[in-house]
Amino acid sequence: MGNARTFLVTWALARHEGWRVLLRLEDLDLGRVKAGAHQASIDDLRWLSIDWDGDPLVQSNDLAPYRAALAALVARGLTFRCDRSRSEIRNAASAPHADDGETRYPPELRPPEPWPRAIGDAAGDWHANHRLRVDPAPEPVRDELLGPHAFDPGLAAGDLVVWTKLGVPAYQLAVVVDDARQAVTDVVRGDDLLASAARQQVIARHLGISHARWWHLPLVYGLDGKRLAKRHGAHSLAALRAAKVEPARVIGWCAWSLGLATDRTPLAAREFLAMTSPEALRSAALRTHAHPSVLDDASPDGDLAWLHG
Repeated sequence: MGNARTFLVTWALARHEGWRVLLRLEDLDLGRVKAGAHQASIDDLRWLSIDWDGDPLVQSNDLAPYRAALAALVARGLTFRCDRSRSEIRNAASAPHADDGETRYPPELRPPEPWPRAIGDAAGDWHANHRLRVDPAPEPVRDELLGPHAFDPGLAAGDLVVWTKLGVPAYQLAVVVDDARQAVTDVVRGDDLLASAARQQVIARHLGISHARWWHLPLVYGLDGKRLAKRHGAHSLAALRAAKVEPARVIGWCAWSLGLATDRTPLAAREFLAMTSPEALRSAALRTHAHPSVLDDASPDGDLAWLHG
């Protein structure tokens, strides 16, 4: 349901503002991508009457742009090969384990400089982890919905992994490259990725490219206080489709949970579009950021019961 709300807002905002909607199927997290995931994503969007412009971009179809980006960073002496294990990094005295599970990679663990200025196949470089040097410094992020923020990627995460030993780019590098090659002007996504915007700005700056405008939308949470995820399987979009839930109820709940509608009423996608504007979304985002949306899947008259009619 959280994804559905973000999908709908992205689509409605784009259509309201006259943007093109680009569909990108991100499948480089090789350990987590399941067979049929691409079609399942497309089925979710079509079920909600969300359309897009042009053909989908599938990341794994062409690794050349990512390789070129890494080679450019290496040539500038900004990255180094990292063969340390997670436990080595975690056990480093100056690498505290963050509450969100992220372990900071501190400057003390960097190899001696100067670092190699070329990358090749002979040493197995393309199947090794590579990190980008990120020194502590404030990085301002201007969000169109949530306003100005400041993060310090070097202090929070340290040197960022930009390439993995699986032979593919890490998420942060991949999306920067993809946004640039697809000429993305605006990114709408969940506010759990707000801090990632700072990291992506740093990478984009090193690559000499501009970054998109950011629109971060507050997440939907479960009764356990955690964001909706696979553990909340009863209200995944696939489960709702299989249970013959009307998509108009999903759309109506999304509008109501944002405060765009006054009550839970089934809505068509075009009706959701009619009530969506940057101004309405800013008010909704600030409101739900202060008072997060919770999907009640337990009460007899709760949200999940309403979705099922």
